[in-house]
Amino acid sequence: MFPKPLPSLSPNTADYESLPMVKPTGFREYDARWFFGEEINLMGVQAVGMGLGTLIHEMGVKPELVTGHDFRGYSSSIKYALVSGLMAAGVKVKDIGLALSPMAYFAQFALDVPCVAMVTASHNDNGWTGVKMGAKRPLTFGPEEMNALKDIVLNARFRLKVGGEYEFVENFADRYIADLTSRPRLKRKLKVVAACGNGTAGAFAPRILSMIGCDVVPLDAQLDHTFPRYNPNPEDMKMLHAMADAVREHKADVGLGFDGDGDRCGVVDNHGEEIFADKIGVMLARDLGALHPGAQFVVDVKSTGLYMTDPELKKLGVKTDYWKTGHSYIKRRVTELNALAGFEKSGHFFFNAPVGRGYDDGVVTAIAICDMLDRNPDKSMADLYGALPKTWGSPTMAPKCADEIKYEVVERIVKRFTEMKVKGETIDGHAIVDLITVNGVRVVSDDGTWGLVRASSNKPELVVVVESPASEARMRQMFASVDKVLRENPEVGAYNQTI
Repeated sequence: MFPKPLPSLSPNTADYESLPMVKPTGFREYDARWFFGEEINLMGVQAVGMGLGTLIHEMGVKPELVTGHDFRGYSSSIKYALVSGLMAAGVKVKDIGLALSPMAYFAQFALDVPCVAMVTASHNDNGWTGVKMGAKRPLTFGPEEMNALKDIVLNARFRLKVGGEYEFVENFADRYIADLTSRPRLKRKLKVVAACGNGTAGAFAPRILSMIGCDVVPLDAQLDHTFPRYNPNPEDMKMLHAMADAVREHKADVGLGFDGDGDRCGVVDNHGEEIFADKIGVMLARDLGALHPGAQFVVDVKSTGLYMTDPELKKLGVKTDYWKTGHSYIKRRVTELNALAGFEKSGHFFFNAPVGRGYDDGVVTAIAICDMLDRNPDKSMADLYGALPKTWGSPTMAPKCADEIKYEVVERIVKRFTEMKVKGETIDGHAIVDLITVNGVRVVSDDGTWGLVRASSNKPELVVVVESPASEARMRQMFASVDKVLRENPEVGAYNQTI
């Protein structure tokens, strides 16, 4: 019998080395995240592997799985602990080694394996670890599967069996690179800053962009798991500012930034101006919509309202569905609607055929942006951005809020705004015309200005975004009004950044 995991243990003790520790809050809506050493130990990771293997059998899926790990000082040891648990549960594991998350998703197709478990903390600070999982390509787990896994692991409801195997797949990265570069080279000579934040993408993204014909300026592409300059997170303003400086210095056509596991892409234009990912999505929707009139797109609730109001998109007859934030949610919705693409404000983009295979891949996104510029040889990135109707939007802001209470706090906030709308109360003197509550609450006023509050799915935080098509002042007013409601809840702490 494998012992039942405990929610906490003291490091540097015999119990810590003899018992599994798994903090329950690490099981999130669509993946798992823990602070290694404080919230999970290696035996706890082994228990997660046993639980995942058990769940795969219960789902009736062929027990074969591909795994890989991101570039952090402890990720390989966590992966091998996970693998030992998977094998104990009778799963045949194919290990592709150091990898981007989309490389592991690609391996499900290339190796004809149904399941995936990628060891990564994505863009989280050093010390964090996690697992992105799936059992039906190209989808990854959502709340139903994550809750089932949580139940199995925390209650030690493991079904261990023989039949587990391990195989290391040599040089798999070459197959991934070949898949993305077996295509015509770009006709337009583009100078591209490829910013990797010293994360995993540094081993792959600059090389791939060079192979499709870009003149690549690598930025922080040397692998260094201490992340000496900033976290590899293309939503982080430090990373965006570094990209902007490099674009101006090298007179580049575009700056492309990748997160820690390479499934997201951030962009700055040729003037060094940061373009939030939801606006990049509108630009790509225009570009792809011209090639595929009437196409269906999916976007998350944090995204700009331009998907519904942009005259060019209306002219092309494209359709847009606003859905829950989260890579698993958008990925699943893209598959359900057979959408051409899905866009998240965080930079997770999902392209179906003919562009991609339905999963999020920051390098595929980067290539799509280069192709868009290639199809518009007389226009710069700034020109394409400037052609969009003007809106004033905030970055994604994240006030602290403990995992144990954040969903309850959001419920209170949803209730508060709902009551305001029912009573006919205004927000900054403007009527509340809509409340979108598919994921937290998006409050829309009569001039199109909106504010969103939701719980972060992978960190002890809330998420706040505001936008206005009217003016910067209106955007700031909306932020102040949303923040005022947040401050009615003492559990809400300081922001990571504000406008």
